[in-house]
Order: sequence, then C-alpha cells, then structure tokens
Amino acid sequence: MSRVVGIARGWLGTPYVHQASVKGAGTDCLGLVRGVWRELYGREPEAVPSYSQDWAEPQGIEVLQGAALRHLRPVSGGAVRAGDLLLFRMRDGSIAKHLGIAAEVGAMPSFIHAYSGHGVVESSLSPPWARRIAARFEFPAVAAEED
Repeated sequence: MSRVVGIARGWLGTPYVHQASVKGAGTDCLGLVRGVWRELYGREPEAVPSYSQDWAEPQGIEVLQGAALRHLRPVSGGAVRAGDLLLFRMRDGSIAKHLGIAAEVGAMPSFIHAYSGHGVVESSLSPPWARRIAARFEFPAVAAEED
C-alpha cells in the first residue's frame, strides 16, 4: 500500500464538517487532502481562505485545480494509481470541486474522500465516479513510496 493511501485510510470515519481538517473530529474533501499533506510534509501546503459550499462556481474559477497545480504533479494518461489525487467535476460545465485519493486499483478500484452526509469513506471508483475525474495529480516524492 502506498504511504498516501495508508495516511488517508487513517482518516476513515472522520465526520464531514465543511472547512475543517482535523482527523477524527471533522473534515471536508479539501481538509482530508490538507491533512494527508500535513502528515507527509509536516506543514500546511498554503493558507486556505474561507469558502462557501458553492465557492468559485458563480465566477467559473478552477480554484482547486489551480491549488493542485501549485503543489502537486499533474498525471496524464495511463491508469489511475494508488495514491493519486483525483479532482472531480460533479456536473458537466461546472468547475471541478471535489477531491479524493485513489486507494485500490485494478478490478475493484476505490477512492477515499470526505462526502457530505457520510464523512470520510472509501467508495467504489465506479464508472459514474470515474467519468467525473477532471484531473489527476501525484504527491511529490511520495507517490511511488511503498510501505
């Protein structure tokens, strides 16, 4: 298992709390990724301003993709790998604003994400979810690490 996946699985069961990033207490999808980053690198990737549930949608600004490009390495082509950060576009024509971390690959792929009403869960990366992937990224220097 990749180190990224192991850290993300440590957040399973954390309740969903908008704008939070505290393992076991509350997080949203961005908070989960921030928490994984902190465990990997010992610090926040950058200060995160307050954001609403519909953040950046009215302006059409790809805020999450921009942040990912500042801190992570884009991955194009090929199959999803365990530990990849997945950026989802929930509706055609909308901005990408949901994040998850690929956990299992192969015949039964899955990803870990914080989902409103569910908390941090490991979900099947089913065709409906896979179709929503707008971009993939890898964490620098740890994406290929194996425990």
